[in-house]
Amino acid sequence: MLLLAFVVQAALFSSLQHRRSQVIGYDQLRVALAKAEAPVGQLSFDGGLVADGTPIALLEIPKIGLSEVIREGTTARTLRAGAGHRRDSAVPGQGGTAIVLGRQATYGGPFAQVPLLEPGDIITVTTGQGTHTYRVTGLRRAGDPLPQPLRAGQGRLELQTGDGLALFPTGVLHADAELISEVHPDAAKVLAYPALPAAERAMGQDPSAWPLALFAVASFLAAGIGLWWLGRTWGRWHAWLIGVPILLVLGVAASDLAMNALPNLL
Repeated sequence: MLLLAFVVQAALFSSLQHRRSQVIGYDQLRVALAKAEAPVGQLSFDGGLVADGTPIALLEIPKIGLSEVIREGTTARTLRAGAGHRRDSAVPGQGGTAIVLGRQATYGGPFAQVPLLEPGDIITVTTGQGTHTYRVTGLRRAGDPLPQPLRAGQGRLELQTGDGLALFPTGVLHADAELISEVHPDAAKVLAYPALPAAERAMGQDPSAWPLALFAVASFLAAGIGLWWLGRTWGRWHAWLIGVPILLVLGVAASDLAMNALPNLL
């Protein structure tokens, strides 16, 4: 039952959650752009770091039919809602490398088709500084040569997702694209990669999410014991009629919470 609940959550319910989050995020981003309040740097208007999950851009890749709201932050929890901007990197459209992470399979798998990108494909990103155009230069994996260092006044977009079989990634896939539209001024940076928490890096995990997930699993097991007891006292079919829906709900909840502790690119 627990395995079945995990499959149902990963294949069905997580996609519905992603779709709802994207609708809400798009509305929030549209309002922020209309009011000229969309973040264009690491800091918000009040001087603090932009809150995790804040919609900051719209990513569009016609080649693979992708239109995805990008949120600030790249923890597993944030990437449930869609693609995430790695907080230490440049904002798309600015000089330097902008890094965006997205899940490979679960929660809509927004970056599932990224491996299909080819050199020359066009990517557009809309931020508070306008619409920016990138041209894909290639894909790379661990051990492949790194792109040439950027010169002053150049920009690059790097998409990162899981590489390999869905739910069983063997590494990180990188898709590089060069900025071919106007380069916009950089915003002040207060966070560098060495200070970035491990949970926000590619394939990062958040150990603090495990206690709640284990509590949910324990609740599932307790319900299973209760179902066994009911089967001995009431009868097997009566117990299953009552217990199966409860076990399925608890299993889906446990699976959903466990996803916050698993690698963020699954």
